[in-house]
Amino acid sequence: MSSKATFLRVGVLMLAGLAAIIGLMLFFSRDQVRDGRKFESYFQDSVEGLDVGAPVKFRGVSLGHVTQIGLVSVLYPTEVPVQPKSVASQQSLQLVVVRYTIDPAKSGTVPDPSRYSELGLRARVASQGITGISYIELDFVNAALFPVASVAWTPRDDVVPSMPSTITQVQDAGQAVLAKLQALDLQTLIETAQLVMDDLDGQILAADVPGLSDELKATSASIRQLIDGKPTQELLSSAHEDVAKLAKLIEQLQRTATRADDGLADLQQRLDPLLRDAANFTANLRETSQSLRSDPAALLLGGPPPRGTPAR
Repeated sequence: MSSKATFLRVGVLMLAGLAAIIGLMLFFSRDQVRDGRKFESYFQDSVEGLDVGAPVKFRGVSLGHVTQIGLVSVLYPTEVPVQPKSVASQQSLQLVVVRYTIDPAKSGTVPDPSRYSELGLRARVASQGITGISYIELDFVNAALFPVASVAWTPRDDVVPSMPSTITQVQDAGQAVLAKLQALDLQTLIETAQLVMDDLDGQILAADVPGLSDELKATSASIRQLIDGKPTQELLSSAHEDVAKLAKLIEQLQRTATRADDGLADLQQRLDPLLRDAANFTANLRETSQSLRSDPAALLLGGPPPRGTPAR
């Protein structure tokens, strides 16, 4: 009887522990089970390090988490028939579907994804430092560099176009450079460079380098002799004298202009009284003219007698 009670207590404890574990899991994953808007992206490069529950970030801000990772041939088996000779089928079978949920409480109101796709919203797999743990990074890029690829199936959720990761882009660039290097005919290039070097060596050896050096020295000596020669020195001396004469002439012109200014000032001072007298004379003449116009007899008879008291 006691053994049955012991087993019963052990069973109850196990059920309680299991319930506690489930409760802790639900508590720590409550953000993951919250309802949100569902999206999916298709990646052609590797998603190594990306697991379900990985964060989805926009410029470092966590907005949601990954809910499912799978191949197109598994998630859309009926809409992507296997056709070995079809290029489109082969490209589709190489894609990896990543589905994730965005929390509206963290992202706000999400508009039509197609509109954001036109503006350059893309998803890519990024790595967190040196840990190797990957996550989905959303960001706006040049839409012309990463066009939206069409798919042959009807997506279950809203689609955010993808772009290669930074590491993949570097690898692709390196492979393109290596392909160009492999396409070059290095042997012909080396032989052509060797021929050019041999031709250049031959021209240098065939040239009269000592004679050319002597000609350069003779030319330099002639130029130095021309500069130090008497005609050049006389020309420079004459030019210096001409400059000195020109300076003296300018100084004389300045003094003459100063004297002319002084003379004009004196003349203006002398003319001012004469101009005032002429103005007064003109005013008197105007008054006389007006008087004669009103009384012409005044010129012969003189002015009218002054008015006096009349005789009684």
